[in-house]
Amino acid sequence: MSIIIKTPEEIEGMRLACRLGAEVLDYVTPFVQVGVTTAELNRLCHDYMLNVQGTLPAPLNYAPAGHTPYPASICASINHQICHGIPNERPMKNGDIVNLDITVIKDGFHGDTSRMFLLGEPSIQAKRLVAVTFECMWLGIRAARPGGRLGDIGATIQKHAEKNGYSVVREFCGHGIGRSFHEAPQVLHYGKADTGEELKPGMIFTIEPMINAGKAAISTLSDGWTVVTRDRSLSAQWEHTVLITESGAEALTLSAGSQPPPKGI
Repeated sequence: MSIIIKTPEEIEGMRLACRLGAEVLDYVTPFVQVGVTTAELNRLCHDYMLNVQGTLPAPLNYAPAGHTPYPASICASINHQICHGIPNERPMKNGDIVNLDITVIKDGFHGDTSRMFLLGEPSIQAKRLVAVTFECMWLGIRAARPGGRLGDIGATIQKHAEKNGYSVVREFCGHGIGRSFHEAPQVLHYGKADTGEELKPGMIFTIEPMINAGKAAISTLSDGWTVVTRDRSLSAQWEHTVLITESGAEALTLSAGSQPPPKGI
């Protein structure tokens, strides 16, 4: 599968879809509280997408080869869940950390983004993991520039994560995105600088590092979707959809409620 360089018209379509994806997270943020269930967050997001934005939830009934259809409109991954957590009726607890992953479809274009939320009074370890993972994402974005290589992104993320004593999940990665949910290229969050595809203006892909407090090994639960750390250590993830421009990279999934980049990055 070849990498699709987006036209100016396609870029504008992606700008809209990505902004709307981020605005779903803005909308649901006040509801992410102790005692609320991820099933309720799913219902809120689903209704907001369909009835307010006029978007469609890309995850709902998504069924890549070998998988049963995904049964929800968002992914909600708590504590040691790495990604693809299925929303359920268990109330969230004080100290939990949760990733909400949103992808909307607007006029045929996909906008994909995720954020971490800390509930109540999380541990110092949890706060640090979430902060370092956020730094990893933004360092990866800053490493993306025309004329550079995909490997520059992964190498930068891996270096920062491991410097802080964490590990990088290797089985899941960022991806090209546009009219399809998943396109080329695969964007690894580890690797060697100056390797891989050359980055060119008009490329659009996600950068979404999954960083574990313990070892990198993973397991998949019996539901066929939820991925967890094998050692049950905490995991965190942040995600932006990124456009390669003539001078660098632009995060398309920024909105009024987005957390600004860390100082110094």
